[in-house]
Amino acid sequence: MKAIILAAGYGTRLKPITNHTPKCLVKINNIPLLEIWLNALNKCGVNSFLINTHHLSELVKNFVNNSKFKKNITLVHENKLLGTAGTLKKNLDFLSDNSNFFLHADNLCKEDLRNLVSAHNLRPKNCLFTMMSFKTKNPKNCGILQVSKNIMVDYNEKPSIPKSNLANCATYILTKKFIADYKESKFFKDSIDFSKDVVPNYINKVYTYQTKKLFVDIGTIKNYHKYKKTFFHNS
Repeated sequence: MKAIILAAGYGTRLKPITNHTPKCLVKINNIPLLEIWLNALNKCGVNSFLINTHHLSELVKNFVNNSKFKKNITLVHENKLLGTAGTLKKNLDFLSDNSNFFLHADNLCKEDLRNLVSAHNLRPKNCLFTMMSFKTKNPKNCGILQVSKNIMVDYNEKPSIPKSNLANCATYILTKKFIADYKESKFFKDSIDFSKDVVPNYINKVYTYQTKKLFVDIGTIKNYHKYKKTFFHNS
């Protein structure tokens, strides 16, 4: 399997930390978020990674040069941020003919991703990708979905009146069929935000797996200080 890891953002909500540290390298119990993801993905069979960069890209490059996964990582620098959907569109040729991970590096996740892979392998044939979900206490700030038999039947990005508290982790496994559809469809040509511009178009075609483990956005100062001492087995 391969993975695209989104790591280019400014981390505005994490200032002043992100004035000098890209948010993907913010440390949780002295381990950079990006390293936590690389280890978790490698454990479930991912052996090739693409990481996009922009803000403080030299620091990400230095991290990669000292990573045990260095030979398995492709760095792509974005002179201008493309947005999550734009980054995926530009790097579709990197992905394999099998299933591929697509995720954000600034989330903290304790789920064993092998469970997500197992769920993905059990998806109905009509489901073009699998999404990990979690129960949130702040549904107005998330992509909110409703499911039936683990299939997404409704989706609203940051709704003013949430219909549930089941939220999108923005952690996906994309199928070969989805990749072909995304590449060929003119409808997605100008898409910028994957969760907002793409996901809602796949009602009844997205399989979901709800994590019961810790999952949190480390994009805010409050969350960072609350979870920065979270322990992980670094293996």
